[in-house]
Amino acid sequence: MNDLAPLLTPEGRALLDAVRGTAPADELAVATRLRRDHPAPLVSAALAQARLRQRAVAKFGTEDAHRMFFTPDGVEQSTRASVAAYRAARLKELGVTSVADLCCGIGGDAIALARAGIRVLAVDRDPATAATARANADALGLAGLIEVREADVTEVDTSGHDAVFVDPARRGGRGRIFDPEAYSPPLSWAVAAARTARVAALKIAPGVPHEAVPADAEAEWISDHGDVKEAVLWFGTAPGTVRATLLPGPRTLRGAGLPDPPVRPLGRYLYEPDGAVIRAHLVADVAAELGGGLLDATIAYVTADTLRPTPYATAYEITDQLPFNVKKLKALLRERGVGVLTVKKRGSAVEPEELRRKVKPQGPHAATVFLTRVAGAPTMLIGAPAAV
Repeated sequence: MNDLAPLLTPEGRALLDAVRGTAPADELAVATRLRRDHPAPLVSAALAQARLRQRAVAKFGTEDAHRMFFTPDGVEQSTRASVAAYRAARLKELGVTSVADLCCGIGGDAIALARAGIRVLAVDRDPATAATARANADALGLAGLIEVREADVTEVDTSGHDAVFVDPARRGGRGRIFDPEAYSPPLSWAVAAARTARVAALKIAPGVPHEAVPADAEAEWISDHGDVKEAVLWFGTAPGTVRATLLPGPRTLRGAGLPDPPVRPLGRYLYEPDGAVIRAHLVADVAAELGGGLLDATIAYVTADTLRPTPYATAYEITDQLPFNVKKLKALLRERGVGVLTVKKRGSAVEPEELRRKVKPQGPHAATVFLTRVAGAPTMLIGAPAAV
């Protein structure tokens, strides 16, 4: 059912409460029981919504996810609540009091903006999506700050708002869209719309080529608990600046325009930069902070002789460096009684699961093996997380 209206009735809401937490294996029995007293389409819609809410917990948290309404695409494409809250806080700090949220989806960003005290015009051209965003504003008590409009974003007048936020659709019928001009709307349109506002933020894929970043934009890559979530082009802030922001925190690393780090021999410690740091091309800044260099000119691993705490990279103490050889690795792990093996790779075609099957780790100890290149040569580094 694309029409949310039946689920918003007292009967629909009661059904949603009744099916909350239903396990997939129990759905048939639950549906059979509920259809004795309720219309079958409504029972099916409630169970489908319950499944979407369970999926949404990872992004929105348990309390909000079980009050909100979702579409399948909305769960997949909506901004994680922690990221949306960070961006809303930054807009608030910039003095923004009202935002035109274009391509609002189910309203994840609009919710974060409203909770920051910002008035929002949330626009989406899809009727079911716009209805879902409106239902979410009502469900969370934010309807007074969020106006949802079903419209083509290219035809909306945003002049009455301090800021513009655009989240173009980056998925099509065949999956992810990698060409920014194939976004809906295209990135060029979004950039033009951003330039009409005092402040603007454009959400884009984290893999966007750096050469596609406009000269008058600030580019920010954001990760949450180590997972890169998105890139944002900011207008009206700091043109030409590159940032990597790590959540929770937030902790932000601003690029200093440093040259590539030197390549050097393996030191006692290996640092794995956060994904946002790598995507932002700020490995050189982390290497400078750590007094380290690269193991290979093409690999984003930093090595150093000393252990220094940094939020922008995870440190490992390296005990062994071997040329790539599965038999030697298996023998070493057996000798040390390693049964818990973490496999990380960068610059290697070998899949971690494939390596685990071959070495068959057994024993009470743990280790981390890095499959990488050192000065161009396939190499295995063995170690463990360093205690900072």
